[in-house]
Amino acid sequence: MKFLKNTLAFVFFLSLAFSFMSTPLSVSADNTKVDIFPNKEEVGNKMGGFTEKDPRLIVADIINVVLGFLGIVAICLILFAGFKWMTAGGNEDKVTEAKKLLANATIGLVIILAAFALATFVLNAIQTSIG
Repeated sequence: MKFLKNTLAFVFFLSLAFSFMSTPLSVSADNTKVDIFPNKEEVGNKMGGFTEKDPRLIVADIINVVLGFLGIVAICLILFAGFKWMTAGGNEDKVTEAKKLLANATIGLVIILAAFALATFVLNAIQTSIG
């Protein structure tokens, strides 16, 4: 029963975090005229699709998404550890377990932030070298 309760709480916090990830896409408006029946290549070029994008930039986008997802997971673990601590009811074993989880999640978040900073530095260097 305890495992089920903890699992349900974790799934709740994880679904809450995923709901914040659904952001609208930004679209830049330009005054170019689009034909009624354009071919695929023209549409891809006007939308900034994969036809013009450098593969290194695509990899950079994937890295940013993965690190962002890991950061959200780490934040959810921190929230879950706080929830476990608050619902421990004075039980020292549960408090100790929650403190361990909180410490580990915080260390993980620091590692993820360091990886994000390093990846941002390297990706900016690559983008400036591309031109």
